[in-house]
Amino acid sequence: MADAQHRSVLLEETLHWLDPERGGIFVDCTLGLGGHAHALLSRYPDARLVGIDRDPRALALARERLAEFGGRAQFVEGNFRDLEAIWAERRENAGELASPAGIYADLGMSSLQLDSAERGFSFQREGPLDMRMGTSGETAFDLVNFSTEENLEEIFREYGEEPESRRVARAVVEERQSTPIDTTVALANVVRRAKRRGRDGGERLDPATRVFQALRLAVNEELQAADELLDQAVRMLNPEGRLVIISFHSLEDRIVKNRFRNMARGEVDPTTGRTHSETRVLEVLTKRPVRPGEAEVQFNPRSRSARLRAARRI
Repeated sequence: MADAQHRSVLLEETLHWLDPERGGIFVDCTLGLGGHAHALLSRYPDARLVGIDRDPRALALARERLAEFGGRAQFVEGNFRDLEAIWAERRENAGELASPAGIYADLGMSSLQLDSAERGFSFQREGPLDMRMGTSGETAFDLVNFSTEENLEEIFREYGEEPESRRVARAVVEERQSTPIDTTVALANVVRRAKRRGRDGGERLDPATRVFQALRLAVNEELQAADELLDQAVRMLNPEGRLVIISFHSLEDRIVKNRFRNMARGEVDPTTGRTHSETRVLEVLTKRPVRPGEAEVQFNPRSRSARLRAARRI
């Protein structure tokens, strides 16, 4: 745990764009092990935090780590796609609750999830085909063993951008006819055998990488959740409130980029095609995604694909 605690991705950049010196309530939608939250609370005494995570184990560890801040930190087990409902419940239970001064989310997996073989996220360690970030809902085992070939192909193509999605889906269906595919290693081996090349077009990717990404996104409905989070967060923020999102692959980053752009542009008149400036709700603060520096990538290779985008509520 100690190693993971010191590997919060784009930590300084996140704090910079959140601007916690203003004080107020900040919402960490993906609390994880609490790295970003700890830095925020320890450096900015006027800041308070509501931390949300769907993983009860991560939430328990974060609660322990942030105990020193007492009532300045509150914790919620939940999915950030239910952000407004979570906030409404807390408002009802705690009485008057000011609108957030900042909301941020790290859309990647935590080190706790990646490094736990029993969670089934990594094909580098043998474990059950689970891949759920929480404890309920459909698992990767369910998708792999009971989805139609057509559905698997669509998942691999749309969520994993897998160029050989049809071949891989067919191989999975053929394999499961004789025995269920029930472990990460078993699935990875099926994918590797199905691929024409040992590596994806000469890249350093293991042939199973895209398939595992696709299943994880599908199991957790991550793209849909990210889209819903952005709409809710913007509605909740107070004027001048900051929204900071870290994503780890092009599909999520594209959603963030497009939603930020549209909300910063305003509604488009269907007749004239012109935007209504009075309907703008955001100012985009990062004209291009903020990426980790060379030193951070060397220290934490998992940060290599991280992209941060920030916006201000107007």
